[in-house]
Amino acid sequence: MYFASDNWAGAAPQIIEAVTREAGRFGSAYATSDVDKAAEARFSEIFEREVAVFFVATGTAANSLALTAANRPGGAVFCHRQSHIEVDECGAVGFQSGGARLMPLPGSLGKFSAEDLTRAIEPFSPDFVHGGQPMAVSITQATEVGTTYSIDEIKALSEVAKANRIPLHMDGARFANALIDLGVTPAQMSWQAGVDILSFGGTKNGCLAAEAIVVFDPDLAAQLPFLRMRAGHLFSKMRFISAQFEAYLSDGLWLELARHANAMADRLRETITASNRARLAWPTSANEVFVAMPAPLAAELRSAGAQFHDWSHSDDFQPGGDEALVRLVTSFATQPDHVDRFADALNS
Repeated sequence: MYFASDNWAGAAPQIIEAVTREAGRFGSAYATSDVDKAAEARFSEIFEREVAVFFVATGTAANSLALTAANRPGGAVFCHRQSHIEVDECGAVGFQSGGARLMPLPGSLGKFSAEDLTRAIEPFSPDFVHGGQPMAVSITQATEVGTTYSIDEIKALSEVAKANRIPLHMDGARFANALIDLGVTPAQMSWQAGVDILSFGGTKNGCLAAEAIVVFDPDLAAQLPFLRMRAGHLFSKMRFISAQFEAYLSDGLWLELARHANAMADRLRETITASNRARLAWPTSANEVFVAMPAPLAAELRSAGAQFHDWSHSDDFQPGGDEALVRLVTSFATQPDHVDRFADALNS
């Protein structure tokens, strides 16, 4: 019963097969092979326009390099205070950019609004050099608390960003899960909604170590080849990441994997809702489920073999009594019997 993280899951068989096939071949190095070019072309297909793509191995690299591409002297990035770049990436944006800072914003259920963003940007004046200058807006889709921004919410944030002449970045570590939840196309949830640069995740959804920076604004792509090289993410055998993405994006595999993960989360939410021993801490819709339960019950479930993490980064949870807040995450590898065994342990 592995619900600790979608990072705990292995890799989809199709991904392993693609890497194995590539292992027996020769190909030119440093993202110049036919496999690299084919994978890049696949991204342009799914986003319904020509895009620039830069493959890296981690989500932290994707986020920090994407935002560094938008860097300005004294640069400030506006993000949610529960965002991954703020809470979990060890200051990577500041390090890669040489000093950019994050401006964390409040907001319920992992999201901030266009009004929140406007208020945060207003104090910055182009005449006051001491305060620095806005350089980017970053949103997470799906959010760190299992919710998703609607297309209208993304568009509203983009309008504020455009009015202030700064790009909108999307941390899409769970991009596929959000896409399935909203029932829209990749284009609709990205550039058509005003996103300028995207961190596109594959690792949490069946890949080994495969992430991509997808750039819709050509101006932001100009320095990324150098930024990626300097950061140590231009791998000589980049084709092993590219091969993963070519398989991942073929025949709708990536959407199939995300659809399954979301369905398992729905099954888990139904289990919690039906129980009288635990409750959903707040509504979620992607593949993360946050549960309030008595601390002794959490220990009991772990003793029965369930793996999950305690959660403390929340503005939306009011505990009752001895309740603890825990996070359960499903993945492409979660099976119905995993959820059913959890239900049996919960209700025993």
